[in-house]
Amino acid sequence: MKTQIAAIMLAVMATVTSAGAADKIKIGTEGAYPPFNFVDSAGKIGGFDVDIGLALCERMEADCEVVAQDWDGIIPGLLAKKYDLIIASMFITEERKKQVAFTNPYYLAAMTHVAPNGAGITAFTNDALKGKVIGAQSGTTQADFIAATYPDAEIKLYPTQDEANLDMVNGRLDLQVGDMLPLLDWVTKNDDGKACCEIIGEPITDKKFVGDGVGIAVRQDDNDLREKLNKALEEIRADGTYKKINDKYFTVDVYTMK
Repeated sequence: MKTQIAAIMLAVMATVTSAGAADKIKIGTEGAYPPFNFVDSAGKIGGFDVDIGLALCERMEADCEVVAQDWDGIIPGLLAKKYDLIIASMFITEERKKQVAFTNPYYLAAMTHVAPNGAGITAFTNDALKGKVIGAQSGTTQADFIAATYPDAEIKLYPTQDEANLDMVNGRLDLQVGDMLPLLDWVTKNDDGKACCEIIGEPITDKKFVGDGVGIAVRQDDNDLREKLNKALEEIRADGTYKKINDKYFTVDVYTMK
């Protein structure tokens, strides 16, 4: 009888411990792509991506930690298990699907051209832009786009979007290609509060480069986490949490781009 009671007590304790212990999840983001992810003056990681990630963690009742990782190493870091997921404005593309699995999109996106004010660029062909200095962040689909579309241009790639923006402000770029949403915010001002540049041309929506939207990346064998994230995303969309975060950063619903 004592043995049976002891066994029952151990089983109950194990159940309570299991129920009370939150999943521990480490989130990887870039920390250099405002307003989606950035590190503030106090060293805290924030932004739309981070707020969405933490809201999903809360819904999953998970204990989450956010870490910054340079973009060039962000997928290798996931595969090396430095963190459990990436939420860093990553386009869902077929090429990336060869390395990682994605959740459903948590927002839609397009790319765009940006030029200095009054640059007078009206044609977006290889012939028209031959010899022009065109920039993008390295390791991105934007970099893939300019390499494929403007092979006769002088292409400059940068570790971060901020560095590409800085070279444009300082007159070192004739044109750059980047993600439309952060650049829409950036073109309205530079460090002295004056507009330096402008969005030009039509949005770039070729699925070869922008994929099927922006998703959260997990390791390919981590289907359980992927499904939990998808469920949590549906829930924060339904209860208004997503909208509250969205409206903190944008004037349009980036989930639908309307």
